[in-house]
Amino acid sequence: MNNAAKSRSDLAGFRDLEPQGRLRMAAGSAGLDDDAARPLAGGALPLATANGMIENVIGTFELPLGVATNFTVNGKDYLIPMAVEEPSVVAAASYMAKIVRACGGFAASTTDPVMRAQVQVLGISDPAGARARLLAAADELIGLANSRDPVLVSLGGGCREIEVHVFEDTLAGPMVVLHLLVDVRDAMGANAVNTMAEFVAPTVERIAGGHVRLRILSNLADRRLARASLSVTPAALSTGALDGADVARGIVEACALAMVDPYRAATHNKGIMNGIDPVVVATGNDWRAIEAGAHAFAARSGRYTSLTRWEITANGNLEGSIELPMALGLVGGATKTHPAARAALKLLGVSNAQELAGIAAAVGLAQNMAALRALATEGIQKGHMALHARNIAIVAGATGAEIERVAAAIVVAGDVTVARARAEIEG
Repeated sequence: MNNAAKSRSDLAGFRDLEPQGRLRMAAGSAGLDDDAARPLAGGALPLATANGMIENVIGTFELPLGVATNFTVNGKDYLIPMAVEEPSVVAAASYMAKIVRACGGFAASTTDPVMRAQVQVLGISDPAGARARLLAAADELIGLANSRDPVLVSLGGGCREIEVHVFEDTLAGPMVVLHLLVDVRDAMGANAVNTMAEFVAPTVERIAGGHVRLRILSNLADRRLARASLSVTPAALSTGALDGADVARGIVEACALAMVDPYRAATHNKGIMNGIDPVVVATGNDWRAIEAGAHAFAARSGRYTSLTRWEITANGNLEGSIELPMALGLVGGATKTHPAARAALKLLGVSNAQELAGIAAAVGLAQNMAALRALATEGIQKGHMALHARNIAIVAGATGAEIERVAAAIVVAGDVTVARARAEIEG
């Protein structure tokens, strides 16, 4: 039985504990012993390891690492590690997950982990003919690509097919671009597909009759999609002051603006990535690739729009869904070299990269639900500033137990500012 099957994500009293107590509770729930959990406490990256990861290293930089609770995805409980500096993100995701959990949890699915590599061919006099020749040589090119990575092929992955795109009128003249579509299994896949692209380039050049320039992956991983959905009753959305049906309607109406207006969609999708990026960072994955793919996917119709959809079903339930590229890996890169990333993956208890992708999509949907619910009710600032109060107290000079006292005082006063916090410190 893996950790995800054993763990419980509804940890009563979790937020009331000190960090050490939270770590013990989360680790115990996920079945991690002290050695496995220790890297999650911070300071886990030795300088010597960091020096081997990037260039010109002078030290390490830490972000707060939190755990989002209450998540049930495809009937399994997960504790979600999130590395993020922004207040309210972890709390909002956990609270929405609690509401969704009571209504059956999130459903998630993924396509196969297929990445694209592009080989750009220039100087071609007959681009349509070159396309035809390359497509006719598909078996040769696929076999050549797979010969470069027999280990990936042995694991059930490898180049599956090719595409050829023609661009007649560009600043560089006519060009033909060959795409290798590669199943990269549990890797993010950049190194694998880049290596294949470089290896087939001379053959592509010969067949097409031009000269190759770029040989590189695309971060628009539109063949490697993750989807998540939820359905909650109006009763689950009710508050002391608001009817659940009104809240659901407000969420749908708020999303409607993001669907038609790119100015709103940019902030709407940023809120989604508030949930996804911290999971990607905590697990040692490339959050910049995920961001690039998500925003390019949001604009694939030619107009930038929402990554989520919210609807009221015939029985009155609120239904939300998300679909976006999710090129995450469990092997290679920082997922293997960073001790805290390895520990975070153990805490999650995922068995493959596709499972991780589905969870990340569910967290993004939860974060979007939290933002839209706030916008449709009391406004985004009330809850956010209450959780931001501790940061304000620290900036004002509060230390130790004084931080919580000052934070609570400025929240009650409705004046979450440094000036008010300093007044509270000075008595």
